[in-house]
Amino acid sequence: MIEFKDAAVVAPDTGVPILHPTSLVLDEQRITIIGANGSGKSTLARLINGLALPVEGQVLVDGLDTRKYGSRVRRKVGFLFTDPSQQLIMPTALEDVMLSLRRSVRSKDERVKAALAALEDIGLGNKGDVSVNALSGGQRQLLALAGVLTATPTIVVADEPTTLLDLRWKAHVGALLHALPIQLVEVTHDLEAATRAQRTLVVDDGAVVFDGNPDDAVAHYRDLMYRKTVGTSA
Repeated sequence: MIEFKDAAVVAPDTGVPILHPTSLVLDEQRITIIGANGSGKSTLARLINGLALPVEGQVLVDGLDTRKYGSRVRRKVGFLFTDPSQQLIMPTALEDVMLSLRRSVRSKDERVKAALAALEDIGLGNKGDVSVNALSGGQRQLLALAGVLTATPTIVVADEPTTLLDLRWKAHVGALLHALPIQLVEVTHDLEAATRAQRTLVVDDGAVVFDGNPDDAVAHYRDLMYRKTVGTSA
């Protein structure tokens, strides 16, 4: 379970609020977060595994404070970035997945076997020796997901994981994410994908302004953006 207890974030250089004090309990298996660019939704997501830390308040994952127990939290919470190049650091696909297994599988031979199995499961079974840079954008995102999943998290946070993908790969990666048997918190600009959840948060100007049914959340967000557009052009 994920708990926000009056968690707030400010810009370190200016002190400008990025996320106002926020209190939430997130225990549904499928949660989506939507909002305009710069609204604070990615900051909200990054708080869940300690990539961002609150300046006040707390974020707890299964009772663990992200500030005090960051490494333990990150073993529970896998994070998938928009751009997979932010988390793919080894030369080949096989080596990159093996890196994610280094703590849990001591034997190199066993790491190779486990990494090959993970690549097969994700649909990259014939790409083990291929350079990461030679993979397509969709394949790189699959590889990043394989690396996240080999660490056996109980929660995956995905920050706009399909934004850089074409329609085919967007559908493929999206389907894999939503088939995961663990909790998924997904930040997305894809409003159709946002409705494939049990609960949706709308973030605007650093605050959660709607929390509830996904269809209602999308309708609220559309109305919010319409009103802001009309107000700007008036």
